Parts: sequence; C-alpha cells; structure tokens
Amino acid sequence: MLEPIASEPDLYGLVEDFFSNTFSTDNALITEAVRRMLDAGGKRLRPRFTLLGASATGAVEVRDYLALAAYMELIHVATLIHDDVVDNADTRRGVNATAVDFGNRVSVLAGDYLFAWIFKNVTAAYAHPIPHILSATLADITDGEVLQLRSLGNLDLTIAEYVEIAAKKTARLFASSAECGAYAAGGTPLKIAALREFGQAYGIAFQMQDDLLDMTSTESALGKPVGNDLTEKKVTIPLILALAGGDEKFRADVERFYDGEDTTPARIAGVIAGIARQGGFEKTKALIAEYLERAKASLAPIGNAPARAEFVAVADALLVG
Repeated sequence: MLEPIASEPDLYGLVEDFFSNTFSTDNALITEAVRRMLDAGGKRLRPRFTLLGASATGAVEVRDYLALAAYMELIHVATLIHDDVVDNADTRRGVNATAVDFGNRVSVLAGDYLFAWIFKNVTAAYAHPIPHILSATLADITDGEVLQLRSLGNLDLTIAEYVEIAAKKTARLFASSAECGAYAAGGTPLKIAALREFGQAYGIAFQMQDDLLDMTSTESALGKPVGNDLTEKKVTIPLILALAGGDEKFRADVERFYDGEDTTPARIAGVIAGIARQGGFEKTKALIAEYLERAKASLAPIGNAPARAEFVAVADALLVG
C-alpha cells in the first residue's frame, strides 16, 4: 500500500471509509457483487488522483470530492468485471472473479448497471465538462480493449501500437481522474492540462509495469497466475522489446508458442526466460522510468502544492515496485 505524504490527509483511508459507509446501489445483488470486488483490495489510485487533483488546484477540503473520486474507482471495477468475463478469468486480486460466483450473465449485467448508475449520478451532480470527460473515457477504454483483442498473437505489434492500447484502456482513466478532480475544484486550464498529462504518462507506465509483473512476480502477489498474458496470447511490452532486439532462435520459439496450444506452466516459464535473456525486462524498466519522468515533469504548472509531492511519491513508488 502506498503511504500518504504527511502534509496530505490519508486519502486511501478516506476512500475506504466512503465505500464502507456510503456506497450502495438500488440493486442488492449488484451491490453485493461490487462490494466483493471492492473488499478484495486495490490501491485506489484512481480516486486518489481525483482527490489530489482537487487539492492541487485549490480545494480546501478534499472530503467534498469523495463521491466523485469513488465514481472513478467504480468505473474501474465495472471494467474489471467485464474484463474477467471476456478473458474467462477465474481469479481477480486473489479471490474468485465475479463471473465465477455470479455467472457471466449476471456479471455482464452488473457491469452495465454499474456504468449506468455512475453516469446517472455524475450527470445529476456535476456540470460540464465532467460528464463528457467520463463518457469519452469509457469510450476510449472500450476502444482500447477491442484494439487489444485484435492484437492477440500479433508478434509484429509495434511499440507505438502498444502505447495506443495502453493509453486508451489504462491511462485514460488515470488522466481523467486527476482532470475531473481539478475541474471540480475550479482549477485553471493550465493546471488541469498538467494533471491530465501526468495521469496519461503515469497510466502508460502503470500498464507497462503491470505487464512486467505478469512475468516476474508471483501468483500470490498478483492475485492471478504468473504468465497469464502469455496464456491469453497477448503481446505485451516486455515481449515486444525482446523481439525487437532478439535473435532468430528466440523469435522462432515465440512463434511456435503463439501458433501452438501448449500453455503449460513449464512452457510459459520457458518463454519468460527467453524474454529475460533477450533483455526484455531491463528494457521495459527503462521505458517505465522514461514515462514516469515525463509524468513528473508535467507537474511543473501546479508549483509547490503539497499534492505535487504526493503525485511524485506515487510515481516513484511505481518505479520501485
């Protein structure tokens, strides 16, 4: 868990308290399904970006923006519920995926309902452009997921194409979370743009780190099997970078894996070992660091606001992790 900066309130705690004491929908089954996902944990980065965005642009009391922040996390939860149906996943954050406990039909409907419930509340409570930002964000997330599905098994996927997918399906919600917090607090256009740019660069780095951890972490830490992206025949940044500088023998082995049906742990481990030998992991770490530096540099317009230090700490924590 990321620790809060001393000068900032415990944003993680505020968000958790809000979900524990306030969150409920009009449908008991859907509320239960969403609460299970919330109870499974998470860093709550997106709502924290909203609260920090508000703080960075002059908010005196960030608690006033908790509902808006919570909607950002709930958008994320709804996408995860749908993702697990699309990916036929068994686990999420170390617990059963929603579809395992409730079935695919209820899961799809739960995600749909949650999106509609969020937008019903957002449009009723917040002025333009916040509802537009969130609707455009959801469109981008969906577009990014479709682009990723179309890229399955494409070993010629370029870094630029990968970044477009990551920017839409992951980074856009980070960017919009900070942007909406800044808008709600009355931030200037320059500061709003700076916070949006931070979220975008950070989100791309976050996706790259997620792809790296899928190959280098443990199942207990990930809450899902190691090498899951390879099992699903996704082409992620460590593989792209390894192929770009790799030898013909490595590429031939990867082609056999993607053309075949052997996704046993031993076969997955062999592909991961090859990616490591070809420098895919180290190159990914370097690219993550580059995007995080870009993110931190974008914060210059918000000056020395305490929230800036918190944003920087979040970026640095990702690099360490």
